[in-house]
Amino acid sequence: MADLLFYLFAGITLISAFAMVLLPNAVNGAMCMIVSFLGTAALFVLLEAYFLAILQVLVYAGAVMVLFLFIIMLLNVGEDSPSIKPAKLSIFAALAGFVILCGLVISLFTDPVALPATPLLEVAENPTGLSTPNGIPFTTSAKSFGYSLFTKYMLPFQVTGFLLLAAMVGVIVVSKRVSEVETETTD
Repeated sequence: MADLLFYLFAGITLISAFAMVLLPNAVNGAMCMIVSFLGTAALFVLLEAYFLAILQVLVYAGAVMVLFLFIIMLLNVGEDSPSIKPAKLSIFAALAGFVILCGLVISLFTDPVALPATPLLEVAENPTGLSTPNGIPFTTSAKSFGYSLFTKYMLPFQVTGFLLLAAMVGVIVVSKRVSEVETETTD
């Protein structure tokens, strides 16, 4: 039964993620992104990581997507708004994405820095006795998650923060251009 639920939620997550990228309407794409976040939260529930599932729903599907939808509607993104040639931008974005993907795959298999220098310590009692192959006990507590996030996964956490900052600066630049164009047409 768990396998069937996994495939169901993984399929929902992947289909909605592809639809988000392929749909031309920004509002429909944002709605598909919400469905993708909810599917990811369901996968976290299957892993018995309830804290992560709740964070996924509250932070991403709730707050971040409401902010995205608000900005999309504020900017009035329509079919006639692109000022850059879409074909050239698509080719550049595909090339940049491929280069980044190749770099990540190569660094995953060759970079010893990605591995933690010291093994993680046990931070919570494990009543089930389950352990991972490297001897670190499996827990779903918030303390264990926080300890892992700020020790072993500190670099990806910082990169995620940087990407959110870059997205925020991009939104400010786009909204500034729209307001400048509106003031020029009214003069």
